[in-house]
Amino acid sequence: MDYVLSIDQSTQGTKALLFDEGGRLLERTDLPHRQIVNEKGWVSHDPEEIFRNTIQVVKNLVEKAGIDKNEIRVLGISNQRETSVCWDAESGKSVTDAIVWQCSRAEELCAKLEEQHPGLSDLVRRKTGIPLSPYFPASKWMWIFENVPGVRERALEGKICVGTIDSWLVWQLTAGKEFRTDYSNASRTQLFNISDLKWDEELLDIFGIPASCMAEVTDSDGDYGMTDLAGFLDHPIPIRGVLGDSHGALFGQGCLKSGMIKATYGTGSSIMMNIGDAPVFPENGIVTSLAWSMGGKVNYVLENNINYTGAVITWLKDDVKLISSAAETGELAKKAAPQDTTYLVPAFSGLGAPYWDSRAKASISGMTRVTGKNEIVRAALDSIAYQITDAVLLMESASAGKVQELRVDGGPTKNDYLMQFQSDILDKPVRIPDSEELSGIGAAYAAGLAEGIFSEKVFDVLSYKSYEPDMGREVREEKLSGWKEAVGSVLSRKV
Repeated sequence: MDYVLSIDQSTQGTKALLFDEGGRLLERTDLPHRQIVNEKGWVSHDPEEIFRNTIQVVKNLVEKAGIDKNEIRVLGISNQRETSVCWDAESGKSVTDAIVWQCSRAEELCAKLEEQHPGLSDLVRRKTGIPLSPYFPASKWMWIFENVPGVRERALEGKICVGTIDSWLVWQLTAGKEFRTDYSNASRTQLFNISDLKWDEELLDIFGIPASCMAEVTDSDGDYGMTDLAGFLDHPIPIRGVLGDSHGALFGQGCLKSGMIKATYGTGSSIMMNIGDAPVFPENGIVTSLAWSMGGKVNYVLENNINYTGAVITWLKDDVKLISSAAETGELAKKAAPQDTTYLVPAFSGLGAPYWDSRAKASISGMTRVTGKNEIVRAALDSIAYQITDAVLLMESASAGKVQELRVDGGPTKNDYLMQFQSDILDKPVRIPDSEELSGIGAAYAAGLAEGIFSEKVFDVLSYKSYEPDMGREVREEKLSGWKEAVGSVLSRKV
C-alpha cells in the first residue's frame, strides 16, 4: 500500500491525516499547542513546540492506524496563514515566539509607515492585493527586527530567515536543507507582488527586510525536499504539497476552475472564489490573493471574511441564553411563524464587505407582538446566510464570472435549516462534502497528485449532500429587501 501523509497545522493545534492510494481518509490524530497571550493581548505560539507536535502527531497516527510507517510515500502540508516565524539560519532555532495572525502588536508600525510613505496603503494593495494591516506578516517581521535584540544585525549579515509556518516546518523537516514557501502563503505576506510573481524589492525596503531573509517561492505541488520526520522514518520521503489552509480547503473542495467558490462556516466565515489565471483588484475591499501554483501555472482568488457567523449562535447560547446548544437552533427556526419579519444584524464588531462600517452596531428589528424565541433564533441563522449571500454576490460581480453553486464546509453546515435557507436566499445549489478535513485533504491531494499516487479522479472521492433553491423569486426579493433595510438602519453613515 502507498500511503499519503498530510499535516494540517492550524491556529489551535496540529493534525496528521493518513490517506490510502485512492485518496480516502483513513485516520487522523491531533495535538493542541499553547496559546500564549500576554497582558497586552499579544498572541504568540512557540514554533519549537509546533514542530515537536508535528513529529509526535505523526508517530501517534502511525500507531493508531497500525500501518507500516515505511509505506508512507509522500507528505503534504497545510498551515495557518499569516502566523509569522523568525529563526537563525545557522542554528535553526527561532529567535522569538511566532506572532499569530490574530495579533495586532504591529498596528503602530503600520500607522508610522503610512505617515512616512504617503499612499502606502494604495501601493500595497496594488502590488499584493491585500490592505496594509498588522494582520499580515510584513509588519510582524518588522516588529521582531525592531524589538528583539540582535535580529536586525544578523539579518543584514544574511543569517536570519523569516517565514510563515509552512516555511518553518519545511526547514525543520529537511534539517535546514530547504528554505521554501508556496505561492499561496507568499501572497499573504504583504511582500509578494502577485502580478510579477516575485518578492517586491520596494516593499521589502519599506518594511526593512533584506531579500536574503525570504524563502524561495515554489509551486504548491513542487519539490520541497526530503524528510525522514526527524529520524522517525527509516527512509526519507518527499514533501510535495504545501498550501495555506484556506487555499488547501479550496483545492480539496475541487474548486479548480474560475467561478468556483467555497465558504467555510466557523466562528466567522471565509469565502474564497477561484478567478482563474489573471488577477482582478476590486475597489470594494475584497482582497485578491494567489490560490496556488500547480505545474507552473498560477490561479488567483478573491477572498472575503465575515466576523460573525457561527459566533452569532454562541451569542444566542452564552450571552442571551435563548438556547442551550447550537444543535437545537434548526428545529426552533423551523417552528418560527412563517410571516414573521424579524431581522438580526450581527454587527457586534462592525460590518465588513460590502458595507465596511466598523462603527455599525448590532440590532434586532422588525419584531411584532408574536415574535418570540423561535423567531429570534431563526433571524440569527438567517443573518449568517444573508452575510454569505452579500459576499458571494459581491465577488461574482467583481470577477464578472457566474457562480453556479456554493461549496461549503464547517460545523454550521450540519444545520439543515441554515443550509436550505442559504440555498434559497442565494438562489444557487449548496453542496456539503462528507468530510470536515478540507485543508488537510487539499494538501494531501496536491502531494499525491504530484507524486503520481493519485489521478484526477481523486476529486471524486468526496461525496456531497446538496440543497437546491426552493423559494419563489418574489419571496426572495422581499426578504433580501428587508435585510438591506435592516442593515441600513445600523450603519453609522447612510447608504
